[in-house]
Amino acid sequence: MAQKPSIPKGTRDFNPQEVAKRNYIFNTIKREFEIFGFQPIETPSFENSSTLMGKYGEEGDRLIFKILNSGDYLNKVNDALYQTKDSNKITTSISEKALRYDLTVPFARYVVQHQNEIDFPFKRYQIQPVWRADRPQKGRFREFYQCDADVVGSNSLWQEVEFIQLYDAVFTALKLEGVTIKINNRKILSGIAEVIGAQDKLIDFTVALDKLDKIGEEKVKEEMLYKGILQSGIEKLQPLFSMKGDFGHQISELKSILSASEEGLKGIEELEFISNGISALGLKTATLKLDVTLARGLNYYTGAIFEVSAPDGVHIGSIGGGGRYDDLTGIFGLKDMSGVGISFGLDRIAMVLEELDLFPETITNTVKVLFVNFGEAEAMESMKVIKALRDSGVSAELFPDKKKTIKQFNYANKRNIPYVVLLGESEMASSTYTLKNMVTGTQDRVSLEQLISKLQ
Repeated sequence: MAQKPSIPKGTRDFNPQEVAKRNYIFNTIKREFEIFGFQPIETPSFENSSTLMGKYGEEGDRLIFKILNSGDYLNKVNDALYQTKDSNKITTSISEKALRYDLTVPFARYVVQHQNEIDFPFKRYQIQPVWRADRPQKGRFREFYQCDADVVGSNSLWQEVEFIQLYDAVFTALKLEGVTIKINNRKILSGIAEVIGAQDKLIDFTVALDKLDKIGEEKVKEEMLYKGILQSGIEKLQPLFSMKGDFGHQISELKSILSASEEGLKGIEELEFISNGISALGLKTATLKLDVTLARGLNYYTGAIFEVSAPDGVHIGSIGGGGRYDDLTGIFGLKDMSGVGISFGLDRIAMVLEELDLFPETITNTVKVLFVNFGEAEAMESMKVIKALRDSGVSAELFPDKKKTIKQFNYANKRNIPYVVLLGESEMASSTYTLKNMVTGTQDRVSLEQLISKLQ
C-alpha cells in the first residue's frame, strides 16, 4: 500500500475558503499601502547566503533554511574538513544560497543593487512568503507571508508617524478594533544598557528583554545573568519591569533614569515627537502605548521600534512589528541610507479575524450562479447565457455532467452558490430562464435581460 502523503511541519495547505479569506486581508493591506503612496516590488525566494547570514543575530542565523548546492555537493569538501564534523564550517562549502528569512534584508540588497534607478526617498511595499526553521506552534509557522512597507532615504520622524497611521488604517479597514501599537526606541535600550554597565552586551541584553512576554521576568533575568550581565546591573532594571502609567508619565520616569545617557535622552526626544504627532492627528481604532521593555531582537534596528498586539482576550503573539534602521544598506556598501519599515503578520491576523468572526460572509462566494445540466442541447444554450453573464461581470458556471437535479442543487449548496438557473425544454421554448434563490428557496421565470440585471 502506498504511503499516505504529508507536508513538512510548519507548512499548510489552504482550501478555497481559506485562500479567499487570506486574499481579503492581502487586498485590504495592499489598498492601504497604495493609498499611503507605497509602490510594489518583488525579490527572489532565495538569496545568496552571504546576503542573509550575520544580519539577524546568532539566533536568527540558526533559523535560516540553507539550500544545498546542486550536483555532488560533498565533492568540494576536503577530507580534513569532513573529518572535523563541524557543521558550521562544512555548511559554507556545501550551501551557497538560502531561503529568505524576512523581506527587509533582501529589500536593503535591492536598494543597493538598483540605487541608480531609484528616486529617494523610496517607499516600497512587498507581500511575499518567508521561511524560518522555527519550532512550529500556534501562530508560528516555518513558511508564512509577510506584508512589509518601508521608506528609505529619509531621516524624518514623520515617517514613523505615518506608519502608526498606516497600522491604524489597515486594522480599521479590517474592522479589527482594540489593537494596541506598542512603541519603544533602541536608543533608549542602549541608554539603559549604558546605565547598568552592559554597553558591551547590548545584543544579549535586548534579545533577553525581548522575551519578557514569552518567558516572564524571572527567566529574562536568568538569561541576562547567563549572558554575563552583572546582578547589580540587573537590579537597576527593576523600575522598567514595573513601569506603569500613560505615555507622558513613563517618559518622565525615563528622563530621570536616563539623565546621564545622551543617547538615551535622544531616544526619548524622538518618542516625544512621534507621540505629539499622533496626539495631534488622532487614531481611529488603534491605541499607541509606550512599552519600555519592547526590544525586538533584530540587530539592525537603531531608532523607534513597533510591535502590534491583538485586542484583549485574543491570546496570540504580535500581529505586526517594525522599526527604524539607520544604516541597513551599509552592510552592502551604501552608507548613510536611513530607513524605517513595518510588517503585518498575515497568518496571525487571519487567526484573530476568524476567532472574532470578523470576515465578511460574502468573501467566500466565488461563483454567483450555477446552471443545471439537463443534457447536451440544454447545456449548449446554458453556455451561451453563461458567456453573456461573464461578459457582464457575473461569475457563472455550468454543472459539467447530466445528473439528478437534486444532486446538482446539493452541489450548489455545498459550494455556497446563492443562485441556480434551470434551462430546460419549456424555458428554451419560451426564451426564459428559471432563477432559483438557494437561500430563500423562491424562484422566478425571467428574460435574459432580467436575469443579468438580477445577478449583477
